[in-house]
Amino acid sequence: MTDSRELLISTEWLAERLQNDDLVVIDASLHLPAAGRDAEAEYTSAHIPGARFLNLTGLIDETSDVPSALPRPDQFAAAIAALGVELGKRIIIYDDSALKSAARAWYLFTAFGITPVFVLDGGLAKWRSEDRPLESGIVEHIPSSQPDLGPPSRLRMKADILANIKTRTEQILDARAADRFEGCGTDPVHGVEGGRIPGSRNLPFGKMFREDGTFKSDDDLRSEFKSVGVDLNRPITATCGSGATASVLLLALAKIGKSDWALYDGSWSDWGGDPEMPKETGAKA
Repeated sequence: MTDSRELLISTEWLAERLQNDDLVVIDASLHLPAAGRDAEAEYTSAHIPGARFLNLTGLIDETSDVPSALPRPDQFAAAIAALGVELGKRIIIYDDSALKSAARAWYLFTAFGITPVFVLDGGLAKWRSEDRPLESGIVEHIPSSQPDLGPPSRLRMKADILANIKTRTEQILDARAADRFEGCGTDPVHGVEGGRIPGSRNLPFGKMFREDGTFKSDDDLRSEFKSVGVDLNRPITATCGSGATASVLLLALAKIGKSDWALYDGSWSDWGGDPEMPKETGAKA
């Protein structure tokens, strides 16, 4: 793994190296409340041997006015130190979530400058389908030193998006399902006014995957982006409901070698919840 674009690792690769001391395996499963699932309880019941649980639900800056805001640098640093994550080790993230939430964790590590970090392609579902080993209980580990992290990079706020509507410097790409992107009523997930950011394009995050849950080939991913009018030679900011599934698009962009991308913090929860922000509805022309 010398290529910086090689961001995914296979179940075969991980199974062969599970005992390596230079790996930290993390379960970053996250579910919407409507799913009725408890990610931490499921982790305790069954996880990849040696994996540690990262509670993404708690990694939100509740002092921010932005809904589901990224954690503060000290907050994220404390969380990974508590998990015993030592800087310089290879971090392998997986999930067992319809949200493909490993991408959200990958974005957090990347935005705070912590590398190398990789995502298990296909996640726990593929690992299970291949009858690979699982264990239960809580993994014991020694906490590590808390790193000194600066503010996250690759992040956009509401003011940035509002200014961009005029300049169109960056393309805005929405990862939500088409009905939410076009919706004239209330967003069924976050309970705010439906619709989209003016000028944005829609590419549901599920389009990034094959039927087995692994990412599509680089050529197929490029085709998906181009199919909705994205110019891969221009910067892209991804948005979604609250910032989770937009990270899937960002991981796919990084996988195909694109580096000029960012995340809109709070995403539609932030934009749609503000009656002063301009919005579009209906099918995009």
